[in-house]
Amino acid sequence: MSSPAERYAEARRRAAQAAQFPALEEFTLDLGFDLDDFQREACQSLERGSGVLVCAPTGAGKTVVGEFAVHLALRGVPGAASPGGDAPPAARRKCFYTTPIKALSNQKYHDLVQRYGATQVGLLTGDNAINGDAPVVVMTTEVLRNMLYAGSATLAGLAYVVMDEVHYLADRFRGGVWEEVIIHLPSSVTLVSLSATVSNAEEFADWLVTVRGETAVVVSEHRPVPLWQHMLVGRRMFDLFHDADAARKHDVHPELLRYTREQTRRLELGEGRGAGPGGGRRGPRWRGPLRPDIVDRLDREGLLPAILFIFSRAGCAAAVQQCLAAGLRLTSAEERAEIRRVVESRVTAIPGEDLSVLGYWEWLDGLERGLAAHHAGMLPVFKEVVEELFVRGLVKAVFATETLALGINMPARCVVLERLVKFNGEAHVDLTPGEYTQLTGRAGRRGIDVEGHAVVVWSPETDPRHVAGLASTRTYPLRSSFRPSYNMAVNLVGSVGAEPARALLESSFAQFQADRSVVGLARQVQRNTETIDAYGAEAACHQGDFDEYFALRVAIADRERAIARQGQTQRKAAAVAALERLRVGDVIRVPSGRRAGLAVVLDPATGGFGEPRPLVLTQDRWAGRISPGDFTTPAEVLARIRVPKHFNHRSPAARRDLAAEVSGTGLDRHGGRRGGRRGGRSRQAAGEDHRLSQLRTELRRHPCHACPEREDHARWAERRRRLEKDTDELRQRVSGRTGSLARTFDRIVALLTARGYLSADGGVTDAGRMLGRIWTEADLLVAECLRRGVWDGLSPAELAAAVSVVVFEARRDVDERASLPRGPVADAVDETLKLWSEIEADEAQRGLTATREPDLGFAWPIYRWARGETLAKVLASGHQFDGEMPAGDFVRWARQVADLLGQLSDSGGASVELRATARQAIAAVNRGVLAHYTSA
Repeated sequence: MSSPAERYAEARRRAAQAAQFPALEEFTLDLGFDLDDFQREACQSLERGSGVLVCAPTGAGKTVVGEFAVHLALRGVPGAASPGGDAPPAARRKCFYTTPIKALSNQKYHDLVQRYGATQVGLLTGDNAINGDAPVVVMTTEVLRNMLYAGSATLAGLAYVVMDEVHYLADRFRGGVWEEVIIHLPSSVTLVSLSATVSNAEEFADWLVTVRGETAVVVSEHRPVPLWQHMLVGRRMFDLFHDADAARKHDVHPELLRYTREQTRRLELGEGRGAGPGGGRRGPRWRGPLRPDIVDRLDREGLLPAILFIFSRAGCAAAVQQCLAAGLRLTSAEERAEIRRVVESRVTAIPGEDLSVLGYWEWLDGLERGLAAHHAGMLPVFKEVVEELFVRGLVKAVFATETLALGINMPARCVVLERLVKFNGEAHVDLTPGEYTQLTGRAGRRGIDVEGHAVVVWSPETDPRHVAGLASTRTYPLRSSFRPSYNMAVNLVGSVGAEPARALLESSFAQFQADRSVVGLARQVQRNTETIDAYGAEAACHQGDFDEYFALRVAIADRERAIARQGQTQRKAAAVAALERLRVGDVIRVPSGRRAGLAVVLDPATGGFGEPRPLVLTQDRWAGRISPGDFTTPAEVLARIRVPKHFNHRSPAARRDLAAEVSGTGLDRHGGRRGGRRGGRSRQAAGEDHRLSQLRTELRRHPCHACPEREDHARWAERRRRLEKDTDELRQRVSGRTGSLARTFDRIVALLTARGYLSADGGVTDAGRMLGRIWTEADLLVAECLRRGVWDGLSPAELAAAVSVVVFEARRDVDERASLPRGPVADAVDETLKLWSEIEADEAQRGLTATREPDLGFAWPIYRWARGETLAKVLASGHQFDGEMPAGDFVRWARQVADLLGQLSDSGGASVELRATARQAIAAVNRGVLAHYTSA
């Protein structure tokens, strides 16, 4: 208990603070809780008139600072009424609250309406426009960027801009928008930047000071809810650290280290003994705890609700099925009734026949048991329901990909990481400390949990000391992704002129970081050069010129890869042709993959679009579509059986009976051959290649080929080759960084001038003004298509298909080109590809990053959807997908097509006929599962 004197001193200190910061005192009276030190410091800086950058962990309460900016705006100038009063509009200032995604904007809008009332708060996103002239408007960052370029009247009276989740500035696709806003905001606007914990906050703040003026930096590493780190080894749970002091020193709990070493030693001994009669067979593999067992363990220890991160969409869906099969039930009867009520109220707009295609009943079964998946392939409304039920505590365990760590507020008591490796779209890579911090930052709900828990599932490849390093390191630097685009160039030139635009780009965070990094890169080049010389000395051979010999080895490897790719293409073509010949009742053998074994064809699916994807039933009772990718050799018809005329592949009983008939054919499940002939063919093809034979002959005749230390030399030469490649890239980065953005801008301006978007004297032409209102990654290609009339004369469905190629981007690269609806769509896409080739040639000539090549993979699905076909047929027609296109992917890309169609319908560069067709196409697209987003 403090003394009377101490209490008196504290009361005087509070009174002095209240007198110095009256707005903050007003604000805190309505909060219902005391501000943390970092929140108070940031709010005081705001009231003093300074901009502020707040960096704090997830869940620490950064948004309170943004809400204080709202309070200051509504408080108005001195003498105006408080937020609840009736001050005249002229006395009020405005605050824009920006978020990176629509879901966060919607969430923040509802929070502010609850506090200040619907008349004071507006919402502007791509989908919604509510009360846009209100003194407080919540919006996505892109909406504010577009306002700034258009010189919108809504900007009048703007005093504060809150940029929530400003660390999105590092997003490679959209991050540049944040920098555009920060640079272009009028100097009279006070900027409030809210960020996750980043390790270079001071660098970011230094840049903010140069472009925005006085900016206070408030960094808090403190988590309001302490986080405990654990490892689950088999059935045993261990603390990662013994105490807080050990965590600071990265000292792993000794008992955990001893136990994992013992497990690793047993596995190695087991594998040594495990060689069976086949020789070379490995012994027992490590089998970690099953997913249902993990969830059950968390439930028993009171650690639910939990998010279990699995870095694969299929893995998330499989995890839910495994838990259902294990009989897990985490909900009470009352909770199940409430879950069903919420779900049924949210899916009323989706047609009944679509719900069965979307796996609705299986999804609902999981939800009612407290289990759900969450990933980008799910229908957005399904994801939103999962989020709502999880936040309300009705869903207890969510299996999610890492995308859940970004965006919507969805904290848990516990977070589980199944692996510390994820696929980044190109390769499997280790999680970074920043990613680990983001994922585990979800654990611990402020005001609910006393502590949060992060659990890493151990495997022999997971070193506890590596996990300790991830958990203790705070290296999450903010890196700019800003680069000038064609749209940005015409808007900048149109609003400020060419030279001032150049100066603005040079003031970007990207250029700020580039100039600072050149010194470090130059030092790295020097170190690499010295190492390359050392490697060269180790690779030197007394028998001859090893550089010449190694070049032959590299040429042989390159040639072999080229031949292998050619053979792969030929095998794919043969597999496609074989699938196209299949008929209902044909029994075939799927040679590899999860569906390997015998299967009967239920629907040949040779509708003339895309590659064939027959619907089959395997003898294991799985029914689904297979693709040419499932076949290493062409499919052979081994037998024929009768398939009932109205066979329902969704009926378990029907599947069981027909699968029994497939097994009854007596055919061998795996066949007699194991692909030996295929390997022989590829070797034979390689042997017949004249150039490859010539290179091998030269290699054998080279004097270094006989050197006894040849392979040692080759290893050093390979290291040198890789380091030389890396060093060349570093040199290019050094030479390209100083003034790099301004140089890129000059090249873009030159290209736009040559194509008629800018005039020779630096003005913006009519075509340029049209380009300035096209907001898409392929902005110049869209503008060229409009100018050349490529999309004129198409029907609504044909237009949707034709524009999809400039929007869609497949998740993975594939070699073969997707097919297209014949006729006008194919002609329009061919014209689009020709224009793209012209633009790419111009870009290459000027040293600019190439516009992404149009992707044809979404043309058939959106064409069929816009023609009114069923969701089942639409999802089955997706190119580049194993089986059916995920519903979430379809909705996301269809919304982007609709967005571009909306831009075309308002474009001054489009013909009257095309604008009308675009409006009809939007209406055709926005139906069924898409209608939810137009009415929301």
